[in-house]
Amino acid sequence: MSHNGTSAALRFAAISLVSAVALAVPNAALALSCDDIMSLVEHGVPESVVVNTVKTSGTLFSSDEVRCLEDRGAPAAVVAQAKDMTAKEDPGSAAPVPVEKVEEGGSDLDVEDEFETKAREGAARELTDGDGDAPGQEPPKLKEAVAQYQAKKPLAASLMLFELLEAEKYPEYEPKINYYLGRSLEMLEMYHTAQYHYMQVVRRPDSQYFAYALPKMVKIARLTGNDIELKRVVAKIPPDAYPPRAKSDLYYLLGVRAYDKDDLSRAGKYFGQVAQNSPYYLKAEYYRGVIYNQQGKLKSAVRSFRDVFRQEVEVANDARAIEEVAELKQLALLNIARIYYGIERYDESANYYNLVSHDSPHWPEALFELGWANFMQNNLNNTLGQLLTVRSGFFSDTEWIPEAQLLRSLTYFNLCEYNKVEKILIDFDQTYRPAHAEMVAFVDQYKTSEGKKLADQAWDTYFGKDKKVDSVLPKSLFNRILRNNELAGIVNHLEMMETEEELIAKQKTRWADTMGPYLRKILEKDRQRYKRYAGLRFLSEMARQSNKVADLLTQAEIIRFEVVDAQRVDYQYKSQNADLGEALDRVDLDFATAVDFIYWPFNGEFWQDELGYYHYTEQGSCK
Repeated sequence: MSHNGTSAALRFAAISLVSAVALAVPNAALALSCDDIMSLVEHGVPESVVVNTVKTSGTLFSSDEVRCLEDRGAPAAVVAQAKDMTAKEDPGSAAPVPVEKVEEGGSDLDVEDEFETKAREGAARELTDGDGDAPGQEPPKLKEAVAQYQAKKPLAASLMLFELLEAEKYPEYEPKINYYLGRSLEMLEMYHTAQYHYMQVVRRPDSQYFAYALPKMVKIARLTGNDIELKRVVAKIPPDAYPPRAKSDLYYLLGVRAYDKDDLSRAGKYFGQVAQNSPYYLKAEYYRGVIYNQQGKLKSAVRSFRDVFRQEVEVANDARAIEEVAELKQLALLNIARIYYGIERYDESANYYNLVSHDSPHWPEALFELGWANFMQNNLNNTLGQLLTVRSGFFSDTEWIPEAQLLRSLTYFNLCEYNKVEKILIDFDQTYRPAHAEMVAFVDQYKTSEGKKLADQAWDTYFGKDKKVDSVLPKSLFNRILRNNELAGIVNHLEMMETEEELIAKQKTRWADTMGPYLRKILEKDRQRYKRYAGLRFLSEMARQSNKVADLLTQAEIIRFEVVDAQRVDYQYKSQNADLGEALDRVDLDFATAVDFIYWPFNGEFWQDELGYYHYTEQGSCK
């Protein structure tokens, strides 16, 4: 049998799989044209598969494209599905599971229209420990509390400041009281309740303490990795009112906010304002690379990513910060590789994939995508070797890459090993169809407005202390979802809140009995709010993964159809060439390998120092 490449339907499956190789930006659905759909129809792909492919693509069809399908004789069900997805609809409505966009919200912060003016005034004021914010005699107890804080006695200071707040006799001094209460709690490493009191100061931007409380909130956001409180106010503060110590951080957050709203031009300008000595500089430059790529400015994108990789930055002696910078540099390499892959320069793409460190958490992903680069160059044994590493037990709990199985099936298809393809696809269906059903059922529970109010329960379903769910979803899926930086930051913050409650209980009895209930009330209220936000983000990520699996299951059906068709042609060819088997038996196969490597046969055991170096010697059956 002569096998010179994949058919149009199989090429469509390959293109859809390749769409997974994209920059680290919100996933886009695969847009279909009339020609793409008719290619599937004309190659005999079952009608139900074509309909599902159209449905899961999320494409918005114009009236001309629908007319094209009608004129070219597309099945009625396919035309009807395309009509249901015309451009008048919301882009997300065509997806089988809606992916919700999570907004920051402002449930506890109602900012008045004059906020901007007051913020400018507050930023221009000098901080003093003497006269406070208002005329008149400062309460002696407040002076004593500040003195206790300055003497590094945070328990005594915080208790006196709390009693002043409880008395509600000094509203004009509340910004100062809250500010020093935040400082005292921060000294006690009670970061969330400190943040709460700094927020009370930020709500009063006309106060002279505004310009000092805001940098403190930035510091805590860096510590926790959770910036949702800052995002709630950053857009309300005019940039010329930013305190100097927080200016770069706030420009970065403005950029993220604009990017999330798809305002790429404005986001790029904000990221460009981040100073080179800021801890957020590399992140800002990375975002600029992503934005350039989305704008089609590929040279500028590569330049930004190279700058991220090459930039030498001073990192605080903090393990988390060091790890964050190292990861960002590896992501920069990964994205350069993806850009070269996107313009079909597969050899250069492979070079950059190979630069990703084996110690990087993104190495398995890079290895899978390197497999694609080799597949596109017909280096099929290299592809199989790279996929063997990805499939190893070293990554079974950490890496969620269901696409790897389909790439493996496509590789064996190109080698005409149809029985292996069939087995891989059956295993794929048995593994991922139940997982997809669970994901759809889970997300569907929270689709309504009432359901979204219970998003904290969605979080507890899989992550709560008393979770009781019989799940078929693998651990690797949850690890993949928790790589979402925003979600990871909230999770880290929730864990710190648990630690804070333990700290409260360990303090002296009078302090714990007096301030404890007040602080626990703050923690409990915000814990529910954070869990709801984490639940919404979790549901959004779960919906995205559900849609991806639905698309992969459809592609698997297309490949299986192609296998049946290829086997039919193969059997027909062999029946017409009865002497083929005897001729093949006389063929000498050469399994020679490169002389500069020592090769050991694989015995089914994985060794860490061998990962990434596996190489197949498949000759294939395409005779």
